[in-house]
Amino acid sequence: MNCKLVQPPEYLKRYVRYFWILEGGSDGCAPTTFVALPDGCPGMIFGQAEEGAFSESHDYKLPEVFLYGQTTKHTEIRTKGKFNTIGVYFYPDAIKSVFGFSAVEITNTCLDVDLTPKRTDFNLSERLLNASSQAHQLELISGYLFNLINKNGSVPDGLTEYATSKMIGSNGNITLKELQQDLRLSERSFERRFNQHIGISPKLFSRVCRFQASLSQLRNNKYNNLTDVAFENGYADQSHFIRSFKEFTGFSPEQYQKQSKELVENFPELIK
Repeated sequence: MNCKLVQPPEYLKRYVRYFWILEGGSDGCAPTTFVALPDGCPGMIFGQAEEGAFSESHDYKLPEVFLYGQTTKHTEIRTKGKFNTIGVYFYPDAIKSVFGFSAVEITNTCLDVDLTPKRTDFNLSERLLNASSQAHQLELISGYLFNLINKNGSVPDGLTEYATSKMIGSNGNITLKELQQDLRLSERSFERRFNQHIGISPKLFSRVCRFQASLSQLRNNKYNNLTDVAFENGYADQSHFIRSFKEFTGFSPEQYQKQSKELVENFPELIK
């Protein structure tokens, strides 16, 4: 399996962290299963596979190009045979900023890009399928996003951007009361603004940030034992950490390390 990360063009760097390209599979092989993990960021995926890609239930075929919102639980995606996938890894507030509709509308779900409420006047999936190369596909995706940004005219919300930056920087351990005071917002206004631009509540986003910080430690083997990981990331104890980790991944930390192979961040292959 091959993986490559590609930086976005300058005009998209406020909205897109990076593009990722994943190729793999072989004729007649067993299905490949990936696990999409909550990471506080929405994304978009274009997939070319011999038998298509299917969601966790195995009875829902995903669109060729789909946009997904914030996720609060792990989701399995499987594909069979050879596949070629391009992903767009957005910043947390990109749904509202790029696509022009409230982020909470696609939390824990996905949407066919060609059916988005404020789509452009061309069929993106058809153009991508007819593109001459991966480089051309990346150009088409970049142009599509740029056209949407210009068409919708949505301005990123500075207060929400500040809040998410603080939460990520503190690994989810800054208090929401402190943020509300900094932003001079009531609890209700803060929640409403956050749901509209991010798609989940501030409290849940903080929990995802804390989970991601602990996952980063596991990835890089920067710990002596799980108790250290728990306390360094603000969990009450090791049991609290394991429960939270299992909620977001479906596995205990030990099981996750044994049964996953991560080439794309937060989109590991499940090894059974």
